[in-house]
Amino acid sequence: MVKLYPDTTVSIVTHGSPVDELRRAAECVLRSPRVGRLEILDNSGTDLPDRYEECLSEYGEHIRIRRIPNDGYGAGHNVALRESLDDDVTYHLVMNADVYWDGDVISRLCDVMDRRPEIGQIMPKVYYPDGALQLTARRLPTPLDLFAKRFLPSSFTRRRIGRYLLERANHDVEINCPYLLGSFMLLRTDALRDAGIFDERFFMYPEDIDLTRRIHRKYKTLHYPGVNIIHAHAAASRKSLRMLRIHVVNMIRYFNKWGWLRDRERREMNKALEAGIELLPLSAIPPSRG
Repeated sequence: MVKLYPDTTVSIVTHGSPVDELRRAAECVLRSPRVGRLEILDNSGTDLPDRYEECLSEYGEHIRIRRIPNDGYGAGHNVALRESLDDDVTYHLVMNADVYWDGDVISRLCDVMDRRPEIGQIMPKVYYPDGALQLTARRLPTPLDLFAKRFLPSSFTRRRIGRYLLERANHDVEINCPYLLGSFMLLRTDALRDAGIFDERFFMYPEDIDLTRRIHRKYKTLHYPGVNIIHAHAAASRKSLRMLRIHVVNMIRYFNKWGWLRDRERREMNKALEAGIELLPLSAIPPSRG
C-alpha cells in the first residue's frame, strides 16, 4: 500500500511564548515532509498571535495560528486533536514550544510507527541544553513520589525519586513506559480513538500521565532512543507560587480519579515496567535529572 504524505499534524499550545523560541520550533517541525500542518494555539490573551503571524508568514498554509481561551494545556491541544481525528490523519504530535532538534526527527519516528502498529505513542530521547539527560520515561507516580520530589530534601529522597524517574534505566534502549512526559507526544490517532483525548478536568501538569496510561492499556507507549531532541525546560511550578498551586490542585484531581493508595492498574503497569527495563550499574549512570 502506497503511503500518502503528509499524514501528520502538529500542535503547540502557547501562553505568550517568545517569538524566537516559537520560530525555532516551527523550523524544526516543518523540516519533515510528513507534516501537513502546524497548529499554534495561543491562550495568552495578548497581541502575540499577530507577531507570530508576521514572523512565520513565509510558511503560508503550513501554519495556522489561532487565539483560544485559556481552558488549560490539554484543552488547548484538544482543539487540534479533534480536527486531526475528523481529518483522519495518521499521527498527531503534541509538543512544547521550547523543544528543538537537528535533522528530521518527526519523519524518523513516524517511520518507526509505520513499521510497528503496536506503538500508540512514541517519544525520543530528550536532553537539556547543558547536555544532561532529561528523565522523561517514568513509573506511574504514587502520591508519596510526587510529594517527596517536590517538597522533601533530596538527601532523604534520592533513592525513591531515582526509582520513580528510572534513573538507573538504560536509556540507550527502548522502554515501554506507562508515563512519558508531555513535551513531545507523537500519537497514533487510532490509539486516541481507543483511549480518548486529553482529560480537560486537568488544567495543567498531570494530563500527560493520564493520557499515556490510557494509551498504554492497549498499545506500547515507547521511549525510543534512536533519535533525540533538546528540551529547554522552564519548570515553572518551581519558580512561581501560582504555578505550584495549579500543580498541586491538578495532582489532587489526578489521584482522585485514579486512586491515592489503591490503584491496581498503577501497581500492575509499574511491575511490568520494572520487569522489562535494563538497569545500569551505579557507576555507569550518565548525568541526568528529572
